[in-house]
Amino acid sequence: MAPPPRAYSPAEVRQRCAQGACLVLRGRRLYDLSGFVRLHPGGEQLLRERAGSDVSAALEGPPHRHSRNARLWLEQYYLGEMGPAPAPEPQSLLKTEKPVNSTAQTTNHRMDPRCKTVDPDKDLVDWHKPLLWQVGHLGEKYDEWVHQPVDRPIRLFHSDFIESLSKTAWYIVIMVWIPVVLYLSWFCYASLAQGTTRLFSSFTTEYSIPVHKYFFPFIFVLGMFLWSLVEYLIHRFLFHMKPPASNYYLITLHFLLHGQHHKSPFDSSRLVFPPVPASLVIGFFYTLLRLLLPEALGMSIFVGGLFGYVVYDMTHYYLHYGSPKKGTYLYGLKAYHVKHHFEHQKSGFGITSRFWDRPFKTLIPEETFEKED
Repeated sequence: MAPPPRAYSPAEVRQRCAQGACLVLRGRRLYDLSGFVRLHPGGEQLLRERAGSDVSAALEGPPHRHSRNARLWLEQYYLGEMGPAPAPEPQSLLKTEKPVNSTAQTTNHRMDPRCKTVDPDKDLVDWHKPLLWQVGHLGEKYDEWVHQPVDRPIRLFHSDFIESLSKTAWYIVIMVWIPVVLYLSWFCYASLAQGTTRLFSSFTTEYSIPVHKYFFPFIFVLGMFLWSLVEYLIHRFLFHMKPPASNYYLITLHFLLHGQHHKSPFDSSRLVFPPVPASLVIGFFYTLLRLLLPEALGMSIFVGGLFGYVVYDMTHYYLHYGSPKKGTYLYGLKAYHVKHHFEHQKSGFGITSRFWDRPFKTLIPEETFEKED
């Protein structure tokens, strides 16, 4: 039988807040979000605004609606119960979440009917063992399970070496690929400067179009634009495919490609694409463009796309771990991406922008975002 939850007195709550803790009171349940608040949209700004006050890390402000998935996520930070008849003073130090009325509960349930309470220690998988070879056995329970996020690191493989290749720090992406972008940019410009590159020359020499070196910046930007489309298509149709419940291998593949990220969205070592598997995908696009276009032209598009990929990976990491200022473009993008993870997993596929979500009709409705005064 589980021991009863600890009761915290107002004095203890006040002391924790004064020491820098971020405590949230929902009903009489007390949660410690000290390690998570900076990852929440606006969390860093709230802490900065409270700096210098008696309770610099306590959250306050108007209550706002959260998805049911977000409320389930909150349970991972459960601390205990407030003691009987809490005094008004410590209550004012906390953010009290507005009880959800029956209408809001019904609306949230329609948005994500798959949500249910997740206890990582009593889960459908053994978190003490590598997950990759377990998830395929979940069958029809996999789609529900993978979209219930937890805040804990994931191990995929038994082998330490292979495991190390499956994750990386964000700055490794810059260290590996930016030198490649710089070298190939110089190479492409120098090749175009020779004046021998012509479009359609494999079909006709009379009507072929010369590609001048001054076209390189425009071709580079075209490559970035094309990458943004590829990024959207991969995210929507590959990363968010729903594998057949009876296919162990497709479920395993989905979890390896993207399911792991939705299960543990704040595992910092799995937010960007590791260089070794990334090089295989990048090599595929390089070969494809070399076959379809003249070398210098295809390479110019490729290097623009490669730079677009680096921007994409860095943006994605920042949307999870950055703290953009409220009202900025990145703040809105972060809030949009959080909605994708916790409430609208079947829409909101754009990472660097919402551009492609509009024509493909996968834009998250504006009315689901809080209107701020």
